[in-house]
Amino acid sequence: MPGKAPDVSEPARSLSVEWLGRVPYAEALELQRKRVEAARNGSQGDCLLLLEHPPVVTLGRSTRPENLLVPREALVARGVEVHEVARGGDVTWHGPGQLVGYLVLDLAARGEPDVHRHLRRIEALLIDALAELGIAGERRDGMTGVFVAGSQPPRKIASIGVGLRGWVSYHGFALNVALGPEAFAGIRPCGLHGVEMTSVRAEQGGAGEAPALLDRVRDLVAASARRQLAAGPPVG
Repeated sequence: MPGKAPDVSEPARSLSVEWLGRVPYAEALELQRKRVEAARNGSQGDCLLLLEHPPVVTLGRSTRPENLLVPREALVARGVEVHEVARGGDVTWHGPGQLVGYLVLDLAARGEPDVHRHLRRIEALLIDALAELGIAGERRDGMTGVFVAGSQPPRKIASIGVGLRGWVSYHGFALNVALGPEAFAGIRPCGLHGVEMTSVRAEQGGAGEAPALLDRVRDLVAASARRQLAAGPPVG
């Protein structure tokens, strides 16, 4: 009797999850490059790298000049690095109080060589984690990322931008945990008009110490990633 055909909607590959602490942006880019090459030659499995960055503004492939509201020199003078990167999306900010997740996944090996499906899966794992924190998240048509459900004007809590080499993904998401809207001063985040940036702490009423909250959010995101993407070892 023939066996049941595999359901490609259920990922069959394992996923390792690593907590790296605070990592300079250029160092994280080089680490991703190495992980992507290892994934492509079969010496590295799928992984999620969780970390924070020192303050940095990144310019994706779709960045429009008008979304950088101050000269690059002014950002650098404030101690904010500026990097042009090969991910989708517009301009965004990373820094302390934000959980960044870089997903290095072989989408073809997973039977899902579809970047849009990959983006929706990232949104789903973040929405799942936010629900554990009592925050209802949602997608918005035409705007990749996660927003607070029913918010008007829209409040964006997580940004997503990915790159591909072959069908191996890299880059990923940035979830605002314990930072204020002033973190995004000088840019129009993701090039979106009429959208406010928010955070887990803001949506919870401003309570909680930032380090403890980041640790809790990290653990919930790691658990959600395993549910959405595969079973894996504990965060190291």
